[in-house]
Amino acid sequence: MSASPSSPLATDSPAPGALRRSISNTLKGSAGNLVEWYDVYVYSVFASYFESQFFSKEDKNATLYVWAIFAVTFLMRPIGAWYFGRFADRYGRRLALTVSVSLMAACSFVVAITPTVASIGAAAAAILLLARLVQGFATGGEYGTSATYMSEAAITGRRGFLSSFHYVTLVGGHVIAQAVLLVMLHLVDKQHISEWGWRVAFALGGVGALVVFWLRRTMDESLGSESIAAAKEGKARASGSLHELFVNQWRPLLLCFLITAGGTIAFYTYSVTGPKMIQTAFAGDDVMAGTWINLAALIVLMLMQPVGGWLSDIIGRKTLLVFFGIGGVLYTWYLVLYLPQQTDWRVAFAILTIGFVILTGYTSINAVVKAELFPTHVRALGVGLGYALANSAFGGTAPLLYQAALHSDRVNDFVIYATAVIAVSLFVYIFFLTNKGSNWLDHEDVMHQRHGTGRR
Repeated sequence: MSASPSSPLATDSPAPGALRRSISNTLKGSAGNLVEWYDVYVYSVFASYFESQFFSKEDKNATLYVWAIFAVTFLMRPIGAWYFGRFADRYGRRLALTVSVSLMAACSFVVAITPTVASIGAAAAAILLLARLVQGFATGGEYGTSATYMSEAAITGRRGFLSSFHYVTLVGGHVIAQAVLLVMLHLVDKQHISEWGWRVAFALGGVGALVVFWLRRTMDESLGSESIAAAKEGKARASGSLHELFVNQWRPLLLCFLITAGGTIAFYTYSVTGPKMIQTAFAGDDVMAGTWINLAALIVLMLMQPVGGWLSDIIGRKTLLVFFGIGGVLYTWYLVLYLPQQTDWRVAFAILTIGFVILTGYTSINAVVKAELFPTHVRALGVGLGYALANSAFGGTAPLLYQAALHSDRVNDFVIYATAVIAVSLFVYIFFLTNKGSNWLDHEDVMHQRHGTGRR
């Protein structure tokens, strides 16, 4: 493993014991990921219900404003990735993850109690924007640090399978948000959800984050104690350093960005915009059908993640990424153009689920693929920043760009754009990645010798 001998995760215990410890840390790390991403997706799931609470019902651009706030929060992710990545590479992954989930909890409670536009006017939207910006900052730190932690906590030979739970819980957050909406639709009418139900949904995220705060304090640290001590003494200047990242690790950073670009635009097009298409198509008397379709398809996506991770341990990471890239290039146009036209729930479910099968080729292994690119001392920063920059440029803007294309009757342009970004990533998967060979997670000493560097 990448952890130094002094790390709690670097143990000489028998394989079964090491596996149990790895699973325990994976579960604790992923629980926080689950709650943080619930807080992210509760916004997209309930957006159509709280829209009128923050923007005037007479404003024809209200929907665009809601999704603009969703998109602009992604601009905070690179800043969060830098701050928490630097923090995690110097003072430990566990503490960084604990702080990030605390910020998410606070902001969820703020949104839950924010007065409406009828009460305080434009200040309501301003508070929503501010809270979401802080959550974007926290999410930027969460992704890179949790992906790093879960990849490091996993044992060699099963890293793909165990690290896949990073996206099990990421998608799981979306599943829970959809499930909360479904329960509310069963218990109260849509008007009540719009009036107060969405507040309950946000408050639940805050409560969950408080529980995770306690859980994360009990998980093992994956960064070696010697590295943490050196950082505290000011001796580890390269750890979490932007200079180190951009000067000496710019190649893996660029690779991380390009690996993410196609994956993130596909993820937000398929898993956020796709369910919104179904929600709109079944918005009349079939609102329950639309919610059930989305929930069932997202559960399928969630359950496929360990399968993809397990396959990658056998056939290699590159094979799955190429599968995703080819599938994304060929299928995106069909999903975007034909899913909104469906009125039969079986056809709608099939179209969305096929997209999710293709998406699994990326989501199930993207954490470990990126973690394998970087040495320990800049891993959290490199993974987080490479992801956040691509996510801000291509992922978070996808729902907004689709809505804009829909309003201007230029959906074909959006399809061309999304397909082109996936094609660029496919080129990278084919020509710049390998299925086998040394990497920074499993062969750190070999990689240091290859690059002529010593342990930091």
